[in-house]
Amino acid sequence: MAYKIAEDLCAACGTCIDECPVGAISAGDVYSIDPAMCTECGTCAGVCPVEAISLED
Repeated sequence: MAYKIAEDLCAACGTCIDECPVGAISAGDVYSIDPAMCTECGTCAGVCPVEAISLED
C-alpha cells in the first residue's frame, strides 16, 4: 500500500512535497505520489491542509 492524493481535493499548495522524506511526491497541476517510492510514513497526510492524502485501498 502507499499514500495517494485525491485529484479532486488537491490544492497543489506544495505543503506535502517539502515534507516527504523520500521525495515520492511530484509537483504539477495536481500533485502525485509515486507508490514505488512511498514508505507509508504518513507525513504528507499529516500536513495536508485540505486532507487530500490517504492510504490506497
